[in-house]
Amino acid sequence: MSRRDERGSVTLVVVACAGVLLVLGAALGVVSALVKAHRDAQSAADLAALAAAQAAARGGDPCGVGSVLASANGAVLVGCSVTGRDVQVRVRVAGPHWLGQLADLEAEARAGPG
Repeated sequence: MSRRDERGSVTLVVVACAGVLLVLGAALGVVSALVKAHRDAQSAADLAALAAAQAAARGGDPCGVGSVLASANGAVLVGCSVTGRDVQVRVRVAGPHWLGQLADLEAEARAGPG
């Protein structure tokens, strides 16, 4: 058997490995974008809840204040409930939209004196 018959066989292995690395890199990129979006949502929820609880303690409009603060942090207030001076908020942020998939993320936070 001649060595010329095996020429180019490593090319297939290299192309296959490059394809696997490309898919793995894309998947890791999407996962890291999801983690970042979730952290952004949680930060926005925490800040909105704290501001809303402060507004409730001062007799203001807690859900209005929470909505303004959530918007300032790139989120949308989708839920707000007030029990006494305790406020619970739910916010949504836009996640990565990859290959037609929507991955909007939500987070909740509660704040108050009790």
